[in-house]
Amino acid sequence: ILELSTALKKKQISAIELANYFLDRVNKFSHLNAFLDVNPEITLEQAKKADEKISMRESGALTGIPIAHKDIFCIKDKKTTCGSKMLSNFISPYSSEVFSKLDTAGAITLGKTNMDEFAMGSSNETSFYGNVLNPINEKLSPGGSSGGSAAAVRANLCSFATATDTGGSIRQPASFCGVTGIKPTYGRVSRWGMIAFASSLDQAGIIAKNAKDAAIALKYMSGFDQKDSTSLNEEVKDLQKEVDADQEHVIGIPKGLIENIKNDQVRDSFKNAISILEKDGAKIEEINLPHIEYSLPAYYVIAPAECSANLARYDGIRFGHRSESVSSLEDLYVNSRTEGFGKEVKNRIFIGTFCLSAGYYDAFYNKALKIRNLIKSDFDEAFKKVSSIAMPTCSNSSFELGSISDPVEMYEQDIYTIPANLAGLPALSIPAGTADEMPIGLQLIGNYLEEGKILNLANKFQKLTDFHEFK
Repeated sequence: ILELSTALKKKQISAIELANYFLDRVNKFSHLNAFLDVNPEITLEQAKKADEKISMRESGALTGIPIAHKDIFCIKDKKTTCGSKMLSNFISPYSSEVFSKLDTAGAITLGKTNMDEFAMGSSNETSFYGNVLNPINEKLSPGGSSGGSAAAVRANLCSFATATDTGGSIRQPASFCGVTGIKPTYGRVSRWGMIAFASSLDQAGIIAKNAKDAAIALKYMSGFDQKDSTSLNEEVKDLQKEVDADQEHVIGIPKGLIENIKNDQVRDSFKNAISILEKDGAKIEEINLPHIEYSLPAYYVIAPAECSANLARYDGIRFGHRSESVSSLEDLYVNSRTEGFGKEVKNRIFIGTFCLSAGYYDAFYNKALKIRNLIKSDFDEAFKKVSSIAMPTCSNSSFELGSISDPVEMYEQDIYTIPANLAGLPALSIPAGTADEMPIGLQLIGNYLEEGKILNLANKFQKLTDFHEFK
């Protein structure tokens, strides 16, 4: 971002030329299916305005920088599908706060990126609009649900992309595509105009080429929004300065974690990454997170329960697809939802509705919330003696599209990423090695509101390594 911004200000390139460069690449690599919607006329109009601002010396770090938005963020008068047939005809009457903030900062929108339907998936195979291909190896998954954003950044189709993370949907695709992805503290970035999956877990974030770019982009996205009741009214530090600051780090490694990593290449890369940071001066401490093993089952009760409540609005009357083959009001509800939702979304609605039903609420949902509190308490205790926590992002590298048919095996893709969502903590993934000739990520989890701390540590690692570099 800084290189492009400097080139724009020095008139070495114009915003229009830069926008055309990326639009040409989007067209050239359209077979990746990373983008769902591209509108060159609007993009070039924005670029023209950016050039005018630059000429008048009214530009900032993001003025004229071409970006992409995950198709979960509403943009006024534009289609927002959330990767679903249910919203294939939805034109938003307003813009999300994330889009508005980046638009105000001068970023140019190239288009909307593909995603798993309603952000439910870990492979980008549940999208109504087809699979996204991993640009490194097109037979493999780019990860999900923000697979379109990760693939677009990796293929250099945009400077950076917005994304969302409910249980790992930024970090897992970032790991599979060898890019940098950050999920901030819950409430740090407004969820206004971001279509809901699980409201207590959803968080908007960034997929970028490196930690410094992620810090700059997140700086402009963050801040209090009175339209979002979960938004935190806390000061936003200058992440652009924090990422390069001289900071000391104490990294916590969960007890027994390394021994439990089944993939030898993932384990060796994790050990190597920690060794690099330790040699650079970081202190390593063993910590205890006794309830972390219950994260996966707790998440797959809480998230579907909230999904069941949030998706009830798509009934063929208020929002979404409306079935034509109906003879009664009940037909309208049933047929609209049957036709509009895909298999994975239906599965999660069924699970969530069951967990919230009379007689099962206490046994499942209430118990999952208690486990969530225990997990949060474990993290609170750990952060009394460490400044960040390190884990692998995923237990494996990318897998072949269509190779995982067991839903539980697919859910296990999120085994290392879910804990941070349950606790509402900031977490990021950076490239830290390879397994089976594909990238794998190092995950760094920070304390509440300390995005700058983990971005600083990630930036240190990227100064010492070249895992994040690609053409």
